Amino acid sequence: MIDDTLLDAEEKMEKAVSVAKEDFANIRTGRITPAVFSKILVDYYGAPTPVQQLASFHIPEPRMVIITPYDKSSLPSIEKAVRGSDLGVNPSNDGTIIRIVFPELSEQRRRDLVKVARSKAEDARVSIRNVRRHAKDGIDRIVRDGDAGEDDGRRAEKDLDEATHRYVGQVDELLRLKEADLLSV
Repeated sequence: MIDDTLLDAEEKMEKAVSVAKEDFANIRTGRITPAVFSKILVDYYGAPTPVQQLASFHIPEPRMVIITPYDKSSLPSIEKAVRGSDLGVNPSNDGTIIRIVFPELSEQRRRDLVKVARSKAEDARVSIRNVRRHAKDGIDRIVRDGDAGEDDGRRAEKDLDEATHRYVGQVDELLRLKEADLLSV
């Protein structure tokens, strides 16, 4: 039972780290990637659909993205969704493709994005700590009910603490890399 609790906690911590990776990918740096569009939903025939499912992306220059919709009738919807997103860009539509030129990041904007990255990292750390707390409560309950000995409970808590430190360390490393990427000119 304790092993199941530890395994479940590690899976949830792994999920928190992967969510942090996705969040960091959505924070744009100097070079644009299609990942910055991953949270944009397009109203496609009445259903909110991720833009990656409706179009292909081509990046001819570091700050330019060309979006080619698979269905040409979805072009205005994609353009509207990108314009309404928090990317702060003004897409241009030539009837077959959408061309987006991202402005150069100013020093102030880079610092703001570092703050956003730190906030997302802290959210991931809090999530990992919450998983730890719930798992520890589960271990304590198992020991209290007599399903496992106190030594097993202490050993499991030690393993849980090690896993917590390992996953928090992964989030810290992701944040360090993202900060270095944002602040490099």
